[in-house]
Amino acid sequence: MEQEQESVKLLLSFDPLPGKREAYFQYVLGEFIPTLEHLGLQMCEAWHTAYGAYPLRLTGFLASDRHTLEGILTSHDFKELETRLQEFVINYQRRIVPMKKRFQF
Repeated sequence: MEQEQESVKLLLSFDPLPGKREAYFQYVLGEFIPTLEHLGLQMCEAWHTAYGAYPLRLTGFLASDRHTLEGILTSHDFKELETRLQEFVINYQRRIVPMKKRFQF
């Protein structure tokens, strides 16, 4: 049961749609991130891929444990946020990984 109490990260990777970049930034900064923080996640990283065949964006959100994160992911609020985000991005993926103090993909 100790493993259940370990901090975990929610990693979101995607490519913003070129024609919707302004709307994407407004949504992510004005609604998506603040609402995730209100739900109990802490943004811990944001990466931009400058070169290579990888998603353009990778963002990480920290949760105190997997049970808490799974509760957030199944909430109506998160589902609405995720659906709306997908209006502005392609190649969207999410993963849950154990928290490490290094880059994770």
